Amino acid sequence: MILHDLISYDVLRIIWWLLLGIVLVGFAVMDGFDLGTGMLLPFVGKTDLERRIVINTVGPVWEGNQVWLILAGGSIFAAWPQLYAVSFSGFYIAMFLVLVGIILRPVGFKYRSKRESKTWRSTWDWLLFVGGFVPSLIFGVAMGNVLEGVPFEIKPDMQVFYRGSFFGLLNPFAILCGVLSIVMLLTHGASWLAVKTDDPIFSRVRKVGMITGVLTTILYGLCGLLLNVATTGYHITGGVVANGPSNPLMKQVATNASGWLDNYHQTPILWIVPIIGLVAPLLAAACLAMRKPVLAIIANGLGIAGIIASVGVAMFPFILPSTIDPVMSLTVWDSSSSHFTLFVMLIVAIIFVPTVLAYTSWVYKILWGKVSVKTIEGNKQSY
Repeated sequence: MILHDLISYDVLRIIWWLLLGIVLVGFAVMDGFDLGTGMLLPFVGKTDLERRIVINTVGPVWEGNQVWLILAGGSIFAAWPQLYAVSFSGFYIAMFLVLVGIILRPVGFKYRSKRESKTWRSTWDWLLFVGGFVPSLIFGVAMGNVLEGVPFEIKPDMQVFYRGSFFGLLNPFAILCGVLSIVMLLTHGASWLAVKTDDPIFSRVRKVGMITGVLTTILYGLCGLLLNVATTGYHITGGVVANGPSNPLMKQVATNASGWLDNYHQTPILWIVPIIGLVAPLLAAACLAMRKPVLAIIANGLGIAGIIASVGVAMFPFILPSTIDPVMSLTVWDSSSSHFTLFVMLIVAIIFVPTVLAYTSWVYKILWGKVSVKTIEGNKQSY
């Protein structure tokens, strides 16, 4: 027996679909409060010292959190090469803007305090805001476009061609998803700052988080409603072999007017996933109102997980629909890497993902505690 035959091809595909979801949730939860903190920086820090406190809540941990983004990109490249080809080429300008936003963050952290000039520091504060706002918006817009479908086609030789444009991505539903992403991560950033700071910053972010938590639920509910009444869903009608070759052109696909709710209607227990996405942000807002910030960030993390997971559950087995021809849509069953590649990458993931989790847990344990004026003034390594 060949070693990789220990796990069948179809099971490996499901495992990697789940792992991709876990990594995306991990990135949104772990790096989400960094992005949210960046967006809040110019507003909740009224003095230079207060803004330094805000920056130093994420300064020591943001690089470790960024590992989840690298894992996500690596997972897509290794396990779903056709998805990588479409998304990283079709969303090229959007990805470039995300990269610019991500680059602004370390540069801002390092250079902001190099000069005493008020204008200099204020400029970097707003650039850090941009570094949080732009990725948050674009990731949400990208998710909205995935739900609506992307204009790409696949030739018989498996070459992938994207036929859309950057401005074509900025449709109303996708923009609404982008706004949802911003509000969701603002709640996460506010919860994080509530954990890490005292008054007066604590009081300010507490109020922000209470408002954005409620807005997250409202916007998520609105997105779900529009998804049901104004978005076309896809379903497979035949031709797919779960452990067959990765050829998206071999299946038959039909569209339906009920959006992406078929999986929920067929398996009602799955409704628990979007329910978590609806209820958890409200719970986070309530926890902030009761001055329980640790519970708030846990609740909002569950909300983020529910919102992202609800997309995967709704679309399964599709991972990227094509608006040019539904048959060309990418699914779990026909767009993965080879059986052997998925098996080898699974071994790699089994080794390194727990390592990342263990290291991250250790870092947060060591750095746990509030950031205060005393922390800033007594530490020459602070930002």
